Amino acid sequence: MKTKIEEEGTNHQTTTESVTSNLKYIAVGIFFGIVFVKAEIVSWFRIQEMFRLASFHMYRVIGTAVVVATISTLIIKQFKIKTIQGEEVIFSERPFNKGNIIGGLCFGLGWAMTGACPGPMYGLIGSGFPVFIIALLSAVAGTYVYGLLQNKLPH
Repeated sequence: MKTKIEEEGTNHQTTTESVTSNLKYIAVGIFFGIVFVKAEIVSWFRIQEMFRLASFHMYRVIGTAVVVATISTLIIKQFKIKTIQGEEVIFSERPFNKGNIIGGLCFGLGWAMTGACPGPMYGLIGSGFPVFIIALLSAVAGTYVYGLLQNKLPH
């Protein structure tokens, strides 16, 4: 029997991919990493400027991402676009609850304290900032602790 959390987290994927076919995702990740570094999206200083409301740079990037994601989702739903494997894309409704607020606050606090959210940490480490290995390990540890405590937390 699946729990509610497992049902909400499923991606409805029915086909599996080989390890070698996942190389395309690594290539795209490296490409986006380079773009993010060049656009200063992973810059600790830019992120701190955002949290101090000293610069609009990051808000413009995040706002553009929200607009692109919204338009992309509408197009996928309207034209019933399928995945690369030919599977239907299913959008599951997720109810809002107080756990979203608590999780968002924890995420935002970690982001403000370290100057990086999990994705750009890899770019920062690759750019020669090994101190972010500590932040990455902390994010992994936080995810592990969440996994241990998820049944006791509000969902």
